[in-house]
Amino acid sequence: MAHSNPTNVSLEEAKIKYLERMIENGMAPKAEKIPVAEAAGRITAQPVFARICAPHYNASAMDGIAIDTKLTLKASRKSPVSLAAGLYARVNTGNVLPEGCDAVIMAEDTAEAGDGTVKIFKAAAPWQNIRRYGEDLCTGDMILPSFSHVTPAAVGAVFAGGVTEIIVSARPIVGIIPVGDDWVSPASDPDVGKIPEFNSAVFSAMIREWGAGTVTYPIVRNDPAKILDSLRTAILECDIVLLSVGSSAGSEDHVFAAMNDVGEIMYRGLPIKPGRPTMLGYCGAKPILGVPGFPVSGIIVIEQILRPFVDYLTRRPPVGEEYEEATLSKSIVSQPEYQEFARVRLGYVSDRLIAMPLSRGSGVVASFMKADGIVEIPRGVVALEGGDSVNVRLLKHTDEIRRSIVAVGSHDPLLDELSELLRVMHGDVFMASSHVGSMAGLLAVRKGEAHMAGTHLLDVATGGYNESFVRKFFAEGGVRLVECVRRMQGFIVPKGNPLGIAGVSDLARDKLRYINRQNGSGTRILIDYLCGENGVDKSSIHGYENYDYTHTAVAARIASGSADVGLGVFSAAKLFDLDFVPVCREQYDLLIPDHAWDLPMVQKLLDVLKSDRFRQRICALGGYDLESPGEVRLKI
Repeated sequence: MAHSNPTNVSLEEAKIKYLERMIENGMAPKAEKIPVAEAAGRITAQPVFARICAPHYNASAMDGIAIDTKLTLKASRKSPVSLAAGLYARVNTGNVLPEGCDAVIMAEDTAEAGDGTVKIFKAAAPWQNIRRYGEDLCTGDMILPSFSHVTPAAVGAVFAGGVTEIIVSARPIVGIIPVGDDWVSPASDPDVGKIPEFNSAVFSAMIREWGAGTVTYPIVRNDPAKILDSLRTAILECDIVLLSVGSSAGSEDHVFAAMNDVGEIMYRGLPIKPGRPTMLGYCGAKPILGVPGFPVSGIIVIEQILRPFVDYLTRRPPVGEEYEEATLSKSIVSQPEYQEFARVRLGYVSDRLIAMPLSRGSGVVASFMKADGIVEIPRGVVALEGGDSVNVRLLKHTDEIRRSIVAVGSHDPLLDELSELLRVMHGDVFMASSHVGSMAGLLAVRKGEAHMAGTHLLDVATGGYNESFVRKFFAEGGVRLVECVRRMQGFIVPKGNPLGIAGVSDLARDKLRYINRQNGSGTRILIDYLCGENGVDKSSIHGYENYDYTHTAVAARIASGSADVGLGVFSAAKLFDLDFVPVCREQYDLLIPDHAWDLPMVQKLLDVLKSDRFRQRICALGGYDLESPGEVRLKI
């Protein structure tokens, strides 16, 4: 069966045509009857009508006495009316109104005599303090129209109307089939070369959040017959089938062949990034999606393609997407043949929304989890420049984003501890960090794009840290340099230091693989300085231009065996149980502009820095000295 090449078809056109084709093929919402007690969160498929009145009797609306109002017409404070026992009845809230009574008087508006007589000081109006028969609902009233969201309050109203079961839109069932030889079930110690298959759990959680049900099938190895057999089973049992296609050689072709065997493929490949290898097909009225195995690719594809199907089948109104204009903190290079989805962290600095790009790999699921928004880059655009205004699709509420401290600059594991303690000690403050290096952090503060910047810039002329750079970059003042920690920098090496790394001169050995940090980072400036001081030609160090953005990423490279040595902090080496060759102690500070200083969330961060809890947690990391964290070292 033929398939169309979507090279010139936009994502939006592909989405519309795919849904239209499935509706033409007979895909339609289904309905089911369920107990009202289980209906919260569901969508009604038919209107719900009251079967009884609510209340279904005249009921007292409060505690007091029930009376016939004609007996109280002349009552007043000066001339109270006395009612003997038998001319009134005591009632509590919800009690049936006694025969012959048409009002309830609050107990505090009466006075009792010892013989059972009560005095009434104010004339009662007919039906006061009474919930009348049918006051809320009358038999035949429509409680909920079709396609209404059943709220908890609606559950109570439906029960009050005498209804115990309702007809709701049935949850479509999405079958998820992981396909690939390199996938294994998630574990704490997967074998080398094996990839934990967690896509199905992520996709299932998303789909259930949208109101559908899921069935996850066992991992299918890269065998055409087994893939086809699993696909046929899922088609019989589910309303939609999703194949999560791993990177094993031939997986995509085998999935394509299986989809083509059971039905038709409408598109093989979409002009989006990530998500290009997506396959959209169907078997009769059942959609079949072949989704790339890289997590972020899959997340974007099912949000863009699968969610409209779920909304249609559940009768949920499409969720409105919220966009805000933001200033891009650094450039994003794009491929013009694709529509791209770039993930960003967000924060308001002086009422200006700043968007900080995150790692863009299609397998970088952690960056997707950290993302506050998505910048959609249209086809034909080569790059977005730092400082450009961009529209950002928000993934979080604006109130949370407004309570986020924008921290741009040098990385240190202590930033994670600060973020955690802010949540634990204050609860309402978040931290949006972008690890771009000390120099870029100072520039971000100067441009008004950050609340603070972590910095550890070495002045090679004086041996001091940070102050000379701050004076140079902020000659007109307006910033404060806040003491944080002194930390140990050194060479991170494998356990046992098998290559016997003792100093900078050892880095130029043949076949030794070095992992560096990016230009502009304090650690890069330090290693450049050390090479110059020791007469080491940087070009002779294999891997010197190969870099990562964080100390923990450098340590991870060494722990994995893909690098032999890198300069970093002791706490990162300790985290990965690696050895460490000390080089120097350096000052790591936080630069905070005056416009951010008095913000409540920044003051809370300073409180955390000065706290015993921060001191305890940082000391536990190892490799740090703390003197007066949170105190201002320099104000200009």
